[in-house]
Amino acid sequence: MNSRRDPARPKADADQQASQGVLRLGGVAVELAGRQVLHDVDLLVGRGEQVGLIGPNGAGKTTLLRALLGLVPTTRGSIAIDGRTPREARGSIGYVPQRHEFVWDYPVDVRTAAMTGRTHRIGWLRRPGRADKAAVDEALERVDLVDLRRRPIGELSGGQRQRVLVARALALRPKLLLLDEPFTGLDVPTQEILTRLFRTLTSEGTAILMTTHDLPAAADTCSRLCLLNETVIADGSPEELRDPAVWLRAFGVARSEQLLHTLGVAR
Repeated sequence: MNSRRDPARPKADADQQASQGVLRLGGVAVELAGRQVLHDVDLLVGRGEQVGLIGPNGAGKTTLLRALLGLVPTTRGSIAIDGRTPREARGSIGYVPQRHEFVWDYPVDVRTAAMTGRTHRIGWLRRPGRADKAAVDEALERVDLVDLRRRPIGELSGGQRQRVLVARALALRPKLLLLDEPFTGLDVPTQEILTRLFRTLTSEGTAILMTTHDLPAAADTCSRLCLLNETVIADGSPEELRDPAVWLRAFGVARSEQLLHTLGVAR
């Protein structure tokens, strides 16, 4: 955890992360429509880490992801992705939005939908090359959708649609993967498929930042949790974040038996 917050992260761990950092945020602030949404956000995601971004609705989680993509401007602070600005690094960032943000009635098949993830590299009105097709086929294999590659996306189940979005992001072969609520509304088999895939990706060195409301799953799958409510309230491993006061402060409540029961933290 950051030295300004409890509990303290060992200096050796922080030094190791710094030497391998894929994503670095320093003092980031965002204002939207004249309202401050984020302020003083410091975060480091190292190579091969899966970090869960946790907080209540309106805490700024999705806004932070959009700032990393360069879709919303920052008013202060710095963002570096593999040593570059978000705009410069856009081709190295895979992004999985929430399913409702994608147009599923568009008349394309699974492979074509996954190919849209490489539009930034291919360019508008240009045809995919051999390398693009190979990257998409590899991504479809990783999410177990090869057999459905010709199926119209409008005919897919919720779990299959989520895997299309993941394949679309992986088609870039990203160094940083951003996931916005990837497990919401999914059946257990699909959750297990994606959990195994994310673990494989981190073992290969991909950095993952994931927003989620599924707190037990986050504690089980993430190497670190970042509790966000306009700013970083706490940052540490699930084992380090056992103090219920930290969670109550992050969610802006004085007491919540349901929250503490869900987390299984000491009362």
